[in-house]
Amino acid sequence: MSRNFWIALAIIAAILVGIVIVTNHDKTPGSNTVGQATQHVEGNNTKNVTLIEYGDYECPVCATFYPVVKQVVSQYFNDIKFQFRNLPLTQIHPNAFAGARAAEAASDLGQFWQMHDLLYQNQSQWATSSNPLSFFDIYAAQLNLSVSQFNSDYNSDQVNNAINADVSAFDQTGDEMATPTFILDGKTLDNTNLIGSNEEPSLTAFANIIQAEIAKKSS
Repeated sequence: MSRNFWIALAIIAAILVGIVIVTNHDKTPGSNTVGQATQHVEGNNTKNVTLIEYGDYECPVCATFYPVVKQVVSQYFNDIKFQFRNLPLTQIHPNAFAGARAAEAASDLGQFWQMHDLLYQNQSQWATSSNPLSFFDIYAAQLNLSVSQFNSDYNSDQVNNAINADVSAFDQTGDEMATPTFILDGKTLDNTNLIGSNEEPSLTAFANIIQAEIAKKSS
């Protein structure tokens, strides 16, 4: 066979390997099981407007957006539904999946949002730790959770599968793998439109977009 044939075959093989890597890069090592995507929601949603965030607890940009998102949800709590889903970018954030596990383990014990907040508020403590679970146990104790049960849930297939299901749900959006990704009523927002003149996430900019969507639904 010609040399060009083997070169073409090698290129095709390389592309296929790349596809496999991209497809599986955020799955738990050794786990191909996907459960049901998570349903962590806040808000009364009287205006039928849904804001979804796909976030990574180790992502510094997510941590920068975190307080603004909290203010947005508080301001529009009666009007919208806010949903958070896991998107741990494990290739660049080695403790991201561990952070997601901590949040989902706390969820099993009825304290998802409380752990979600602690993970972002204390990101600088655990994000670079060689043993982030030691910090997560402290947070679990602060939330008056059973630490032993928290650890059991943290290490469970159920928790891993829930995170993998969130990643798979994100894959279905067709969006570029990046955090935070905000989706408002099915439309992915451009994060540059959520930044103020000080180059930081802006409550005003975020609120204007939410308000415009509410007005659209009301018209």
